[in-house]
Amino acid sequence: MRQYGELRMITLSPDYRPSDDEEFMNERQLEYFRQKLLHWRGELLREAGDTLASLSEGGIHEADLADRATVETDRAFELRTRDRARKLIGKIDMALARIEDGSYGYCEETGEPISLPRLEARPIATLSLEAQERHERHEKVYRDE
Repeated sequence: MRQYGELRMITLSPDYRPSDDEEFMNERQLEYFRQKLLHWRGELLREAGDTLASLSEGGIHEADLADRATVETDRAFELRTRDRARKLIGKIDMALARIEDGSYGYCEETGEPISLPRLEARPIATLSLEAQERHERHEKVYRDE
């Protein structure tokens, strides 16, 4: 794992995608994932703001008990969704901190690089696919006992 130090602002072309043909977690790749994480975080915060606005529109005014129950259920579901988003924002913030400290893209268990396709699919990943699978098998063994 290399120490990255201070990030410099890099302009990426809109069609840039990290590739195995370049040095792993070079400045361009780090900037690509930083932008991807910031965009994802921004979307989650916008959605949270929309939820807050809709929930603060007032109380439930449904006269029919079934309609009122439906509205209550929808609100409870939305609040659970927002709670998951809140936790996800925390993981995004931790990934952004790993970009800053130079540890982003490396498995926290083995220190080996996490594959680019895995990071593309799950930019908050902290374990390589192999380490994640080991972790899940270990969890399943203890859960089944």
